[in-house]
Amino acid sequence: MLDISRQNLEVDLIEASMQQPVLLDIWAPWCGPCKALGPVLERLEQAYAGRFKLAKLNSDDEPEVAGQLSQMFGVRSIPFCVLFKGGQPVDGFVGALPEGEVRAFLDKHVPSAAELAADKDIDQAEALLAEGDTDLALDKLQDALATNPGSDTARYDLLRALLGEGRVADARDAFAPVASNQSLDARLVACGHWLDACEKADRLRPQAHLEAALELNKRDFEARFELAQVHLAAHRFTQAMDELLEIVMRDKTWNHELARKTFVSILELMKKARPDDRTPSTHAGALQIAAHAPPSSTDPIVDGYRRKLSMALF
Repeated sequence: MLDISRQNLEVDLIEASMQQPVLLDIWAPWCGPCKALGPVLERLEQAYAGRFKLAKLNSDDEPEVAGQLSQMFGVRSIPFCVLFKGGQPVDGFVGALPEGEVRAFLDKHVPSAAELAADKDIDQAEALLAEGDTDLALDKLQDALATNPGSDTARYDLLRALLGEGRVADARDAFAPVASNQSLDARLVACGHWLDACEKADRLRPQAHLEAALELNKRDFEARFELAQVHLAAHRFTQAMDELLEIVMRDKTWNHELARKTFVSILELMKKARPDDRTPSTHAGALQIAAHAPPSSTDPIVDGYRRKLSMALF
């Protein structure tokens, strides 16, 4: 449990919630319901074993901070609890709720024990990939996906690692369970485009033949898209986007916008920062304030190609 003040609010609440959900309990020593709720929250922090962190803010000691939060949420009474996740407040409740209701509230937002175990495997796998230990990293990612089959991050990291190693058949096996999902995560859509190009690699015409065809007819979009596939299968992402951009500039809607969609997927593959599917979007009716957004880590090459696409489209 942490005591929050104006001095440590940024580090111990906002930044800490980027790594682990933090439940902030706003209370006061004179508040009877606060005294009833406090022990319940402390027991739950122990029972949930690292699935969330409890923080407390004494409204008497920090009236300005408590007042700002209360005003932002339109709340006038305490105890008042706000759950922070990913640097944002995502939900909250007022009053000394029974333990069962607090558990139900937490279970909507904090990872399950299985998800937490999978997250640890993912983190370890990413560290191993950075160190070049791909085999052990793949084992960790397989474990994470077995523990939590719904983890888009585990599946995305696994697909990227497999395709990076040229293990196309294994990547198809990993992609198959979600291939028919109509609302597929953008990262997995991107992997699907990459996988498709890799599977076709042996059947594509040689690069020199395709380039010769384009010398004769720059509007041979079939040849140009095929050349983009050649580059994509060989992990030459920027060269693939150059060819796709040529199609978009000449015919934005060609083949149901396939060139644009593939271009966007390659941008997704090139992102250095891993999106975190453990951070929920704010749902209707949730308490919300304009809080600190997680810093975005961008690549100048990705930004440059994004601008090129925007210029071609508009």
